Amino acid sequence: MAEPKHPVRTVDRAMEIVEIIQELDGAGVSEIAEQVDIGKSAVHNHLNTLVNREYLVKEGDEYHIGLSFLGLGAYARDRTEIYETARSEIDKLATETGELANLLVEKNGMGIYLYQAQGQNAVELDTHEGKQVRLHCTGLGKSILAFRPEEEVSEMLDKHGMPEMTDKTITDREQLFDELEQIRERKYSIDREERLAGLCCVAAPITDGQERSIGAISVACPVHRISEERFYEELPDAVLGTANVIELEHNYS
Repeated sequence: MAEPKHPVRTVDRAMEIVEIIQELDGAGVSEIAEQVDIGKSAVHNHLNTLVNREYLVKEGDEYHIGLSFLGLGAYARDRTEIYETARSEIDKLATETGELANLLVEKNGMGIYLYQAQGQNAVELDTHEGKQVRLHCTGLGKSILAFRPEEEVSEMLDKHGMPEMTDKTITDREQLFDELEQIRERKYSIDREERLAGLCCVAAPITDGQERSIGAISVACPVHRISEERFYEELPDAVLGTANVIELEHNYS
């Protein structure tokens, strides 16, 4: 993303504060001031302005994201073409598998959950629509990375790193690129406890007709109740079939 020629510092600072509050799931003035490296008085002024605009709410000594962002987020999501195309197919995938089905897109080198649907046996996770995750440690993210140019992937990794989320996270860049090559060959990716211990998923990319990923879909479930046959045969078939339908509708309808 290109840097603005004349950034407005107050706007930039306000958005930085909002992002910190979201990341910390609520924060007080002192905690925010330490993160943004400005005085408490300046932080307090930003916070009061955002509270008055109802983009933040104050609960005790902590500030949290306000509901005003909900309308903006829903509007942005609804304007994303892949969301309208994929939503009904993600619903069908969740019903068919009985598990949690997901749609993820990439923005500025991070993954953003755009839609989720719960099947009968779906597990409750820490994910939700709008949540950001790193791409290197999820099946969804690896599916997106596998169908992007290597130079672009390297830039994303340079920006966000490859932190270890569990003891099974891939943290070596060469190893990740080897896996991305395998994903390109078989057209789907797997994640066995790479972001969350006890969770596995099968994912496939949604491409634009030119072999460039514009998103990815997945089915996620607990490791303890899935057989090898289902994980390596049944779920890949279901996810690939759904991805194919979405691509056809998106690229040719």
